[in-house]
Parts: sequence; C-alpha cells; structure tokens
Amino acid sequence: MDRRKATAGVLAAIVLTAVAGTGCSGRTVAVQESTGDDPRAQMRRVADELAEARTSRVRSRMELRSGGTRLTIRGAGGFDFRRRMGRIEVTLPDERQDPVTAVIAPGALYMKNRGAGVPEDKWVRVDPAELPDGNLVSNGVTDPLVAVELLRGVSSVRYVGTRRLDGKLVRRFRGTTDVRAAAGEASQGRRDQLSAAAKGFSTRAVPFEAHLDEEGRLRRVRHTFVFGNDEAVVSTTELYAFGTSVEVELPPRADVYTGRIATTTPAPPA
Repeated sequence: MDRRKATAGVLAAIVLTAVAGTGCSGRTVAVQESTGDDPRAQMRRVADELAEARTSRVRSRMELRSGGTRLTIRGAGGFDFRRRMGRIEVTLPDERQDPVTAVIAPGALYMKNRGAGVPEDKWVRVDPAELPDGNLVSNGVTDPLVAVELLRGVSSVRYVGTRRLDGKLVRRFRGTTDVRAAAGEASQGRRDQLSAAAKGFSTRAVPFEAHLDEEGRLRRVRHTFVFGNDEAVVSTTELYAFGTSVEVELPPRADVYTGRIATTTPAPPA
C-alpha cells in the first residue's frame, strides 16, 4: 500500500472518531536490576500471563501527532482476558460530546454514540479485521488484547531499569515489534486483526515500551505507530486491578443499527 494513502486513511479515521458526535499466574519474578531472563521471551509470553490473571481494569490514551495537530483520546473500562472481551468508555477531545462506548469481542467491535445518523439508542457493529489497521488505532482505543498480542512479534528489546507505577515497582523494557511476525504468533481471536494491520501499515516495525510487574504481568505498554516524518499515533494501554469483576455483554441484536452511517470524512493531512 502506498505510504501516503495509508497515512491519510488511518489518520482520517482517527480524526473521524474524534469528531463523530458532531456530525493470576503463580510464578513470581523478582523486580530487580537484572533478572537473568531473556527479555524477548518475557515479551512474547505476556499475553499468556494475562490469561492467567483473567481480568483487569483498563486505562488508555491515544495521541495523534500530525504536523501541528495534537489530538488526545482517552478510555477507561475493564477487560476479561479469558473471554477475550471488554468494555471501554472512550472520551473524545471535545468534552461537550458524550463518550463513545466500545464493546470489544472476538471478531467484532460494537460502538454506541459513534457516527452521525445513528439513533441514540443503537449500536454500530464493525468487523475489526476489515479495517485497514486491524483496529489498532482507527477507533480511538487499541483493543487491549491486540496491544498485548502485538508483543509476540518482538524483534529487539532491552531492559532499561525500574520505576514506580501506581505505587508499584515495575521493570521497563524498550524495543521494536514486527506486526507481521506478531500476526503469525497471535491467538486465533486476534490473528485476523494483526494480519490486516500487517497489510495496511506502510512499515511493519513498531517501537514500544513495556512495563512488567513482579509477577510478570504487563502493567503498561506504549506503541508508537509512525506514518511519516511528522505523523504518528502513540497508543498507551494500562492494566491494573487484576482479578477484579468485569461484566461484558454483547448488545442485543435488535439494538444494533444496520442502516447507513452519515459521516463526513475529513481531508487528509496536507
């Protein structure tokens, strides 16, 4: 895919989201300066560790950087890693607009308050694998499980020390992951999404920073998706309160809107 076309398409989708309303594992790893464990192996198994943790609360932050444009979209909710489902309230830059409710499920993304022309009491259903980026960034929040599965394609990583995160000591790692390699190693439920991203992005390499707690669980991951010299999306996913009760239900079929969504696609960056 042409780099310019990929950049314009993904960035336009993010901006469209921003303005849509207007139109536990038993294994313990000590946190210390040197663990003796292979960092690449640690990154590749974080998805398995979260399956053991079962559930968590989620905070997300997505920042669009394009020339002089800066847009920040925030999310908060919960995720069930066993069921591979979650519910996140996405707060748009325009605080006058209601949050977009996103229900994430295997093979489907449901959104409420998303898109002009959709009745207020209806949901919109999207197949993430049909989006050009596999829904890594295009709807304002990265699927937490996809963010984690993306680390299965780690190509290089180094340990950079410790820090405090929410009062807990965590280990920090920085590296690069390969989207296509991650797609080949991902679980069945998210493989199609990463395969779509591998085809849609102009570059397969994604820089990241990951924080692991003393039990080897991912607490924060930040991916930087670069589209040009001054165009990037920085997506940060934070996980906390592991094991907390998380209830996620799919919207009733009768509440899913099947009509046309009347939206205006913004002009691509100059």
